[in-house]
Amino acid sequence: MKKSGFLKFISAVLVIALAASVFAGCSNSQKQETEDNGKLNVITSNFPPYDFLREIGGDKINLKMLISPGAESHSYEPTPQDIANVNNCDVFVYVGGNSDQWVGSLISSGDNQDMEVVKMMDCVELLDEPEEEGHDHEHEGEEPKDEHVWTDPGNAVLIVEKLAETLSDADPENADYYNKNADAYIEKLEALDKEYSQTIENSKRKTLVFGDRFPFGYLVHAYGLDYISAFPGCSTDTEASAADIAEIIDYVNENDIPVVFYIELSSGKTADTICEATGAKKLLLHSCHNVSKEDFENGVTYLRLMENNLANIKEALN
Repeated sequence: MKKSGFLKFISAVLVIALAASVFAGCSNSQKQETEDNGKLNVITSNFPPYDFLREIGGDKINLKMLISPGAESHSYEPTPQDIANVNNCDVFVYVGGNSDQWVGSLISSGDNQDMEVVKMMDCVELLDEPEEEGHDHEHEGEEPKDEHVWTDPGNAVLIVEKLAETLSDADPENADYYNKNADAYIEKLEALDKEYSQTIENSKRKTLVFGDRFPFGYLVHAYGLDYISAFPGCSTDTEASAADIAEIIDYVNENDIPVVFYIELSSGKTADTICEATGAKKLLLHSCHNVSKEDFENGVTYLRLMENNLANIKEALN
């Protein structure tokens, strides 16, 4: 674990410990905030499960997302109010990776024994996280896992199935409603998966170039793509080296690469540098980890973002 990441983790643990003591005496009043209409109170740590649950739960659940739209998800730390809300919800869904290490302490310090908890990384087969050069694991043999499991639509199907099962267990009276919605949504995800497969299978190229961080390990693995990126993973604690940027510029020039990608909520400066040196076009590939405030208010969805991604991938590979 990187030093800065460790400090963020310790900070979050201290906040959780403080919140546990502060809210211990007022849990009833906090509970009233989340149980005002008899519906399940469901909280997610980030956008993908939030959007999945909108589709599955519909008007039968009260749904909240902890991270604010537009915020950097990998540096998020829970507020005392966030912790109180989670401790008083019926269902809590989180990623399970480096971006929400604080969850373990939160759950263990809470007294809500009836809360259903879903860890998305437990729903799928995990891939190793791209390793930073010179980075040593804390424990010999430890291989950090990539947390961006939803970037593969096939994984999204598995997560949706688990979420529908969890809602049904927590609210049996509405189980048929949840399962019907999940089935309809899974059909759309499977159609998206098929469209990705066909588009990439018929493309002229098989390599994506990123002038940014790289949270798409599951996507490229699912569809047999190669990639080159300025950063090995999605950590905000690293910067692209001049040598890495120069290598990407050479690759783009030598292979007539038409598109260089950047990711959401990024400055895009590294991609700009590469595009200015090569004439390539800069396009967005959205990881869906979080969305902008404007997109959130406009009701953007995982499906829409992934469809936009596919259009940009098609341009990059042809």
